[in-house]
Amino acid sequence: MSSKGFFSIDVTDQLSGMRIDVAVSMRVAGCSRSMAGALIREGRIRVQGDVKKPGYRLKTGEVISGDIPAPVPIDCVPESIKIQILHEDEDIIVIDKPAGMVVHPAPGHRSGTLVNAILHHCPHLSGIGGKVRPGIVHRLDKDTSGVLLVAKTAAAQAHLADQFKNRTLQKTYLALVAGNMATASGVIELPIGRHPVDRKKMSVHSTKSRAARTLWRVKETFGAASLLEVEIKTGRTHQIRVHCAAIQHPVLGDDVYGSRKMDHRLSGLMPLLTRQMLHAWKIVFTHPRTGECMQMESPVPDDIMHILKKLKNMI
Repeated sequence: MSSKGFFSIDVTDQLSGMRIDVAVSMRVAGCSRSMAGALIREGRIRVQGDVKKPGYRLKTGEVISGDIPAPVPIDCVPESIKIQILHEDEDIIVIDKPAGMVVHPAPGHRSGTLVNAILHHCPHLSGIGGKVRPGIVHRLDKDTSGVLLVAKTAAAQAHLADQFKNRTLQKTYLALVAGNMATASGVIELPIGRHPVDRKKMSVHSTKSRAARTLWRVKETFGAASLLEVEIKTGRTHQIRVHCAAIQHPVLGDDVYGSRKMDHRLSGLMPLLTRQMLHAWKIVFTHPRTGECMQMESPVPDDIMHILKKLKNMI
Protein backbone atom coordinates (compact mmCIF):
# COMPACT_ATOMS: atom_id res chain seq x y z
CA MET A 1 0.00 0.00 0.00
CA SER A 2 1.38 3.40 -0.91
CA SER A 3 2.45 5.82 1.78
CA LYS A 4 0.42 8.56 0.11
CA GLY A 5 -2.81 8.80 -1.90
CA PHE A 6 -6.16 7.06 -1.55
CA PHE A 7 -6.56 3.86 0.48
CA SER A 8 -9.35 1.56 1.61
CA ILE A 9 -9.29 -0.95 4.49
CA ASP A 10 -11.89 -3.66 5.13
CA VAL A 11 -12.40 -4.13 8.86
CA THR A 12 -11.95 -7.82 9.64
CA ASP A 13 -12.43 -9.61 12.95
CA GLN A 14 -8.75 -8.94 13.60
CA LEU A 15 -9.34 -5.18 13.50
CA SER A 16 -12.73 -5.22 15.21
CA GLY A 17 -12.68 -3.31 18.50
CA MET A 18 -9.47 -1.49 17.60
CA ARG A 19 -9.19 2.30 17.58
CA ILE A 20 -9.34 3.68 14.06
CA ASP A 21 -6.10 5.67 14.43
CA VAL A 22 -4.25 2.53 15.56
CA ALA A 23 -5.68 0.43 12.72
CA VAL A 24 -4.73 2.98 10.07
CA SER A 25 -1.17 3.32 11.40
CA MET A 26 -0.84 -0.48 11.25
CA ARG A 27 -2.16 -0.86 7.73
CA VAL A 28 -0.99 2.29 5.90
CA ALA A 29 2.74 2.49 5.31
CA GLY A 30 4.36 5.75 6.37
CA CYS A 31 1.34 6.91 8.38
CA SER A 32 2.03 7.19 12.10
CA ARG A 33 -0.71 7.08 14.71
CA SER A 34 -0.36 10.82 15.32
CA MET A 35 -0.62 11.53 11.60
CA ALA A 36 -3.65 9.24 11.31
CA GLY A 37 -5.31 11.01 14.24
CA ALA A 38 -4.81 14.42 12.64
CA LEU A 39 -6.22 13.24 9.29
CA ILE A 40 -9.20 11.62 11.00
CA ARG A 41 -10.01 14.87 12.79
CA GLU A 42 -9.74 16.72 9.47
CA GLY A 43 -12.24 14.29 7.90
CA ARG A 44 -9.69 12.94 5.42
CA ILE A 45 -10.04 9.45 6.89
CA ARG A 46 -13.58 8.15 7.41
CA VAL A 47 -15.53 5.03 8.37
CA GLN A 48 -18.43 4.11 6.09
CA GLY A 49 -18.08 7.63 4.68
CA ASP A 50 -18.73 9.19 8.08
CA VAL A 51 -16.37 11.39 10.09
CA LYS A 52 -15.33 9.72 13.34
CA LYS A 53 -13.05 10.54 16.26
CA PRO A 54 -9.57 8.93 16.40
CA GLY A 55 -10.71 6.82 19.37
CA TYR A 56 -13.69 5.31 17.50
CA ARG A 57 -13.79 1.51 17.94
CA LEU A 58 -14.13 -0.35 14.66
CA LYS A 59 -16.69 -3.04 13.88
CA THR A 60 -16.35 -6.05 11.57
CA GLY A 61 -17.64 -5.31 8.07
CA GLU A 62 -16.97 -1.57 8.14
CA VAL A 63 -14.75 0.07 5.57
CA ILE A 64 -12.15 2.71 6.35
CA SER A 65 -11.32 5.00 3.47
CA GLY A 66 -9.03 7.93 3.30
CA ASP A 67 -6.55 10.08 1.49
CA ILE A 68 -2.97 10.61 2.66
CA PRO A 69 -1.71 13.94 1.32
CA ALA A 70 1.66 14.01 -0.38
CA PRO A 71 4.41 15.84 1.54
CA VAL A 72 4.58 19.54 0.73
CA PRO A 73 7.95 20.60 -0.73
CA ILE A 74 9.66 23.08 1.55
CA ASP A 75 10.89 26.54 0.67
CA CYS A 76 14.07 26.16 2.72
CA VAL A 77 17.33 26.65 0.80
CA PRO A 78 20.01 23.95 1.12
CA GLU A 79 23.25 25.36 2.52
CA SER A 80 26.74 23.88 2.62
CA ILE A 81 27.08 23.82 6.41
CA LYS A 82 29.35 21.28 8.04
CA ILE A 83 27.53 18.85 10.33
CA GLN A 84 29.01 16.18 12.57
CA ILE A 85 27.42 12.82 11.73
CA LEU A 86 27.51 10.09 14.38
CA HIS A 87 25.71 7.50 12.23
CA GLU A 88 24.04 7.34 8.84
CA ASP A 89 22.30 4.65 6.80
CA GLU A 90 19.50 4.59 4.22
CA ASP A 91 16.83 5.29 6.84
CA ILE A 92 18.28 7.64 9.45
CA ILE A 93 20.98 10.19 10.25
CA VAL A 94 22.19 10.78 13.81
CA ILE A 95 23.77 14.21 14.16
CA ASP A 96 25.91 15.78 16.87
CA LYS A 97 24.38 19.28 16.99
CA PRO A 98 26.63 22.09 18.21
CA ALA A 99 25.39 24.70 20.65
CA GLY A 100 24.26 27.86 18.87
CA MET A 101 22.70 26.12 15.86
CA VAL A 102 18.94 26.52 15.36
CA VAL A 103 17.28 23.25 14.35
CA HIS A 104 14.61 24.46 11.93
CA PRO A 105 13.80 27.75 10.20
CA ALA A 106 11.67 30.30 12.02
CA PRO A 107 11.21 34.06 11.92
CA GLY A 108 14.67 35.52 12.35
CA HIS A 109 16.35 32.21 11.51
CA ARG A 110 15.71 31.50 7.84
CA SER A 111 19.25 30.34 7.12
CA GLY A 112 22.13 28.66 8.90
CA THR A 113 19.83 26.11 10.51
CA LEU A 114 20.25 22.37 10.83
CA VAL A 115 17.48 21.89 8.26
CA ASN A 116 19.44 23.99 5.73
CA ALA A 117 22.47 21.79 6.36
CA ILE A 118 20.54 18.51 6.14
CA LEU A 119 18.89 19.48 2.84
CA HIS A 120 22.35 20.07 1.36
CA HIS A 121 23.61 16.74 2.68
CA CYS A 122 20.47 14.82 1.60
CA PRO A 123 18.52 16.79 -1.06
CA HIS A 124 15.86 14.07 -1.37
CA LEU A 125 14.61 14.82 2.15
CA SER A 126 12.58 17.81 0.89
CA GLY A 127 9.00 17.53 2.06
CA ILE A 128 9.42 14.76 4.64
CA GLY A 129 7.61 15.83 7.77
CA GLY A 130 6.17 19.08 6.46
CA LYS A 131 7.39 22.41 5.19
CA VAL A 132 10.19 23.31 7.58
CA ARG A 133 11.09 20.17 9.51
CA PRO A 134 12.10 17.55 6.94
CA GLY A 135 12.73 14.27 8.72
CA ILE A 136 13.26 15.87 12.13
CA VAL A 137 11.28 13.92 14.72
CA HIS A 138 12.45 15.84 17.80
CA ARG A 139 14.26 19.08 18.53
CA LEU A 140 16.91 20.63 20.72
CA ASP A 141 16.99 24.25 21.84
CA LYS A 142 19.41 26.51 19.99
CA ASP A 143 21.88 26.57 22.88
CA THR A 144 21.58 22.89 23.78
CA SER A 145 24.21 20.67 22.20
CA GLY A 146 24.14 16.97 21.50
CA VAL A 147 22.63 14.02 19.69
CA LEU A 148 19.73 14.60 17.30
CA LEU A 149 17.90 11.91 15.34
CA VAL A 150 16.73 12.58 11.76
CA ALA A 151 14.61 10.33 9.51
CA LYS A 152 15.50 10.03 5.82
CA THR A 153 12.22 8.43 4.71
CA ALA A 154 8.55 8.94 5.52
CA ALA A 155 8.30 5.38 6.87
CA ALA A 156 11.28 5.91 9.17
CA GLN A 157 9.82 9.19 10.38
CA ALA A 158 6.48 7.58 11.20
CA HIS A 159 8.19 4.74 13.07
CA LEU A 160 10.41 7.07 15.10
CA ALA A 161 7.54 9.47 15.81
CA ASP A 162 5.59 6.60 17.32
CA GLN A 163 8.57 5.68 19.51
CA PHE A 164 8.60 9.23 20.86
CA LYS A 165 4.85 9.24 21.39
CA ASN A 166 4.81 5.84 23.09
CA ARG A 167 7.90 6.77 25.16
CA THR A 168 9.81 3.66 24.16
CA LEU A 169 12.74 5.83 23.12
CA GLN A 170 15.19 6.92 25.83
CA LYS A 171 16.92 10.31 25.93
CA THR A 172 19.62 11.08 28.49
CA TYR A 173 21.10 14.53 29.05
CA LEU A 174 23.94 16.00 31.08
CA ALA A 175 22.99 19.15 32.99
CA LEU A 176 25.36 21.26 35.06
CA VAL A 177 23.19 22.91 37.70
CA ALA A 178 23.72 25.33 40.56
CA GLY A 179 24.18 24.00 44.09
CA ASN A 180 24.41 20.60 45.72
CA MET A 181 21.50 18.19 45.49
CA ALA A 182 20.00 16.98 48.78
CA THR A 183 19.90 13.37 47.57
CA ALA A 184 21.84 11.25 45.07
CA SER A 185 18.86 10.96 42.72
CA GLY A 186 15.28 12.01 42.35
CA VAL A 187 12.19 12.51 40.22
CA ILE A 188 10.57 15.82 39.30
CA GLU A 189 6.88 15.53 38.48
CA LEU A 190 5.55 19.03 37.89
CA PRO A 191 3.17 19.90 35.03
CA ILE A 192 4.48 22.37 32.44
CA GLY A 193 2.63 24.92 30.35
CA ARG A 194 2.97 28.44 28.99
CA HIS A 195 4.05 31.04 31.51
CA PRO A 196 0.97 32.99 32.71
CA VAL A 197 2.62 36.34 31.89
CA ASP A 198 5.59 35.80 29.55
CA ARG A 199 4.25 33.68 26.66
CA LYS A 200 7.77 32.98 25.37
CA LYS A 201 8.57 31.06 28.54
CA MET A 202 7.30 27.83 30.05
CA SER A 203 6.29 27.43 33.69
CA VAL A 204 5.20 24.92 36.33
CA HIS A 205 2.55 27.45 37.39
CA SER A 206 0.61 27.57 34.13
CA THR A 207 -3.19 27.53 34.11
CA LYS A 208 -3.09 25.14 31.15
CA SER A 209 -0.34 22.59 31.67
CA ARG A 210 0.57 19.03 30.72
CA ALA A 211 2.11 16.34 32.88
CA ALA A 212 5.91 16.27 32.82
CA ARG A 213 8.33 13.80 34.42
CA THR A 214 12.10 14.17 34.77
CA LEU A 215 14.47 11.67 36.39
CA TRP A 216 17.88 12.82 37.61
CA ARG A 217 20.98 11.32 39.18
CA VAL A 218 24.07 13.09 40.52
CA LYS A 219 27.05 12.23 38.36
CA GLU A 220 29.57 14.53 40.05
CA THR A 221 29.54 17.31 42.65
CA PHE A 222 31.70 20.42 42.84
CA GLY A 223 30.55 22.14 46.01
CA ALA A 224 28.80 25.07 44.33
CA ALA A 225 27.46 23.05 41.39
CA SER A 226 26.41 19.53 40.42
CA LEU A 227 26.63 17.57 37.19
CA LEU A 228 23.40 15.64 36.69
CA GLU A 229 22.54 12.76 34.42
CA VAL A 230 18.95 13.50 33.40
CA GLU A 231 16.38 11.31 31.68
CA ILE A 232 13.13 12.81 30.48
CA LYS A 233 10.01 10.68 30.34
CA THR A 234 7.97 13.38 28.60
CA GLY A 235 8.98 15.85 25.91
CA ARG A 236 7.71 19.22 27.08
CA THR A 237 9.28 22.43 25.75
CA HIS A 238 12.28 23.48 27.90
CA GLN A 239 11.42 20.62 30.28
CA ILE A 240 14.81 20.09 31.92
CA ARG A 241 15.51 23.81 32.27
CA VAL A 242 12.06 24.53 33.75
CA HIS A 243 12.13 21.57 36.14
CA CYS A 244 15.66 22.28 37.40
CA ALA A 245 14.76 25.92 38.01
CA ALA A 246 11.57 24.87 39.81
CA ILE A 247 13.54 22.86 42.40
CA GLN A 248 15.97 25.78 42.91
CA HIS A 249 18.84 24.18 40.97
CA PRO A 250 18.78 26.06 37.64
CA VAL A 251 21.00 25.01 34.76
CA LEU A 252 24.14 27.15 34.79
CA GLY A 253 24.25 29.69 31.98
CA ASP A 254 20.48 29.66 31.48
CA ASP A 255 19.55 33.32 30.96
CA VAL A 256 15.83 32.54 30.73
CA TYR A 257 15.19 30.31 33.75
CA GLY A 258 18.38 30.85 35.74
CA SER A 259 18.52 32.70 39.03
CA ARG A 260 20.36 35.98 39.53
CA LYS A 261 21.15 34.87 43.07
CA MET A 262 24.15 32.62 42.46
CA ASP A 263 26.68 31.16 44.89
CA HIS A 264 29.57 33.62 45.18
CA ARG A 265 31.97 30.76 44.37
CA LEU A 266 30.51 30.66 40.86
CA SER A 267 30.96 34.37 40.17
CA GLY A 268 34.28 33.83 38.41
CA LEU A 269 32.64 31.40 36.01
CA MET A 270 29.86 33.74 34.89
CA PRO A 271 31.82 35.31 31.97
CA LEU A 272 32.59 31.80 30.67
CA LEU A 273 28.95 30.67 30.60
CA THR A 274 28.00 31.69 27.08
CA ARG A 275 25.05 29.28 26.93
CA GLN A 276 23.09 26.92 29.14
CA MET A 277 25.20 23.96 30.30
CA LEU A 278 22.85 21.33 28.89
CA HIS A 279 23.95 18.53 26.58
CA ALA A 280 21.88 15.79 24.90
CA TRP A 281 24.27 12.98 25.76
CA LYS A 282 22.67 9.68 24.70
CA ILE A 283 19.70 8.37 22.78
CA VAL A 284 18.49 4.76 22.69
CA PHE A 285 15.92 3.76 20.06
CA THR A 286 14.75 0.93 17.82
CA HIS A 287 15.97 1.14 14.24
CA PRO A 288 12.88 1.69 12.05
CA ARG A 289 13.88 -0.92 9.46
CA THR A 290 15.96 -3.58 11.23
CA GLY A 291 14.36 -3.49 14.68
CA GLU A 292 17.82 -3.33 16.22
CA CYS A 293 18.23 -1.52 19.54
CA MET A 294 20.64 1.34 18.88
CA GLN A 295 22.46 3.62 21.32
CA MET A 296 24.13 6.79 20.09
CA GLU A 297 26.29 9.02 22.25
CA SER A 298 27.53 12.56 21.74
CA PRO A 299 30.89 13.43 23.33
CA VAL A 300 30.78 16.17 25.98
CA PRO A 301 31.61 19.42 24.11
CA ASP A 302 34.71 21.47 24.84
CA ASP A 303 32.91 24.40 26.49
CA ILE A 304 31.27 22.17 29.10
CA MET A 305 34.52 20.27 29.67
CA HIS A 306 36.29 23.58 30.24
CA ILE A 307 33.74 24.63 32.90
CA LEU A 308 34.00 21.21 34.59
CA LYS A 309 37.79 21.56 34.83
CA LYS A 310 37.39 25.01 36.34
CA LEU A 311 34.95 23.65 38.92
CA LYS A 312 37.29 20.79 39.85
CA ASN A 313 40.07 23.28 40.49
CA MET A 314 37.78 25.21 42.84
CA ILE A 315 37.10 22.25 45.13
